Amino acid sequence: MPTIRPLTAIEARVLATLMEKARTVPDTYPLTLNALVSGCNQKTSRDVVMNIADAQAQEALDDLKLLHLVNESSGGRVARYEHNFQRGVGVPEQSAVILGLLILRGPQTAGELRINTERWYKFADISSVEAFLDELQERSAEKGGPLVVCLPRAPGAREQRWAHLLGGPVDATALSRWGAVDSANDPTLQARVLALEQEVAQLRSAVAYLAQELGLTLPADLPSASVS
Repeated sequence: MPTIRPLTAIEARVLATLMEKARTVPDTYPLTLNALVSGCNQKTSRDVVMNIADAQAQEALDDLKLLHLVNESSGGRVARYEHNFQRGVGVPEQSAVILGLLILRGPQTAGELRINTERWYKFADISSVEAFLDELQERSAEKGGPLVVCLPRAPGAREQRWAHLLGGPVDATALSRWGAVDSANDPTLQARVLALEQEVAQLRSAVAYLAQELGLTLPADLPSASVS
């Protein structure tokens, strides 16, 4: 399998958008240029959000066709485009799904990938995702080399995240630090954590109250809570 040159950010977004829409909106696939640009620039399920112009998308499509990663449908009044990712890169469907999601949504943990790929492919469990990630990371030079990298664990994180290498080598340390800062500054995440902490406090109070009513002694390793 020949090595494919690193993709530009726009090429990667165009390619991954075609991969996504082939699975999520098959009735309107292959895509017209207008539909493709809308998919590339959508604000949901994208990290980072981009603003690609028609001319930029068309240039990316032309270059991807030369790499045998995109095909243009013949016939009809409007040109339509479809990806050729699996054959062009030489990976199975499951690996293609993982790579497509990493391109569109940025670095993710194996657990996040399993959840985010639900509309694309249903993995049996996290270990299945991890197995394909390991395979992509250990891909031999004869097949084109590794396509993903496992990032260093971010401070306070329980799981390591993965990033794709289709755009070339990445600064794993910088991406890991960015992920930690991004999570710390995410107001939505902070609100969810606060709500969970409040819910846990309420549950502890309820358990303590019930134990008191029943004359039970709470286990020593269960944090105590005041009873109002």
